[in-house]
Amino acid sequence: MKKVLSLVLAMAMVLTLLSGCGGNTKPSQDPAASTEAPAAQSEIDKIIAEAQTMSLEDLAKKAIAESNGKTFYGVGNSSRGKSALPLFIAYLQTIDPNYKMEFEWQQPKNNKIFDQLQADSLKSTGTFAMTLIQDGNQIESKMVKTGILKTFIPKDWADANKTTAEAYKGYLPLQTLNKIFEYNNTGSKTYTNCWDFVAEGEHGLFMDIDSEIVGKNFLYMLTKPEYAKTLKEAYDALDASKKGYVDTAIAAVEKDAKDLGLDENGKYALAWIKLWVESYNAQPDDGPICNTLVSKSATDQFGLLVYSKLRSVEESDQVSKKNVTVAAYQDGYTGFGGYGYCHYLFVTKNSPLPWTACAFIAYMTCTVDGFSAWGKDIGGYSSNPTVAKGTEEKFNHSTSGGTDFPVLNDKGFDWWKNNGKLVLEDPEYCASVAFTVGSWIEMLSKYKPQ
Repeated sequence: MKKVLSLVLAMAMVLTLLSGCGGNTKPSQDPAASTEAPAAQSEIDKIIAEAQTMSLEDLAKKAIAESNGKTFYGVGNSSRGKSALPLFIAYLQTIDPNYKMEFEWQQPKNNKIFDQLQADSLKSTGTFAMTLIQDGNQIESKMVKTGILKTFIPKDWADANKTTAEAYKGYLPLQTLNKIFEYNNTGSKTYTNCWDFVAEGEHGLFMDIDSEIVGKNFLYMLTKPEYAKTLKEAYDALDASKKGYVDTAIAAVEKDAKDLGLDENGKYALAWIKLWVESYNAQPDDGPICNTLVSKSATDQFGLLVYSKLRSVEESDQVSKKNVTVAAYQDGYTGFGGYGYCHYLFVTKNSPLPWTACAFIAYMTCTVDGFSAWGKDIGGYSSNPTVAKGTEEKFNHSTSGGTDFPVLNDKGFDWWKNNGKLVLEDPEYCASVAFTVGSWIEMLSKYKPQ
């Protein structure tokens, strides 16, 4: 395996250099010297540009004129788009009581959403008006760079974030979701450091990285300097008795970290990734992980899973949310407590109802009611600070569990970002290391001990 890894790393570095040091840097060019004419704006581009100057109410009027009596098709990684659309229609009916629109929302499984959108993009007029999609790496490489998806930034959202559509860089996030470390507390074992989850003999429950790619993006992000530094600081806080096992892993990846061009703390990131990939217990979905952890019989087990899954746990003699502890909520916990990734909203390049798509996107990102399909539960945080504040006022997530179920008392995005040291997905960074670090991880997975 060591020889194969060396070969993969060598090939990765050569291809990275040939592609221009990560592929994100474009050669400098004097605009005046360019003979290439700027690309003409498509009709969708023109509509988005105009829509970005309009209020939600004005967009709603455009949507009513465009889609009254028609059928709206959306596709997304979250099934809750199906719950948000009736609320959107009801909102439009407050402006025009005679407005009617049918809808269909699809949620492809097994990462097929990219194939579905790519196939739909080949039509002159597509089926899907918009999408709610995750996995920043593939969005960047397969959807945005190819022009299949178009970013629309609502004016009201930009105003709330103290920016403008022109100044904002990046995609439009509906929300950040967190996957966090939780453990069954019916035994005596505790986890007070993120390195405890990769200690000798540990086997965390986790959705396989080939089943849900955002899990792989999480591992990519650990190599970013700020998160590698967090791992180094958590390592320094370990008892001497725990460092020996980690030191062996660090020594095994130190050369790889240099070959991959990582910074001085990169070896700590690779060591954690190596120990995690080689030890986690692959699961098909976060639901079964949650169902396992809340059981009395799951003593001393832990998992890394979507926080909001706890919402669906039904209490019984053998199953209870009281049986679970959020690792990062403990006093003195050290290191990152989980990772965060976004659901992004886009208009399709050949949207059949672009004004309605823009209005729906603005409704979800700029109103508490529009976000409520997601905001009613813990673990999902609106990217609009005004909506985030209104959502907390409406649903009181910080105290939703009370003293009976403290695991449900969500401390909120700001706490998770700063105190919980959530590892946040960065699409551009993920795309820049997907081949190099990604190839290294693929080899770990291939030779994972059975």
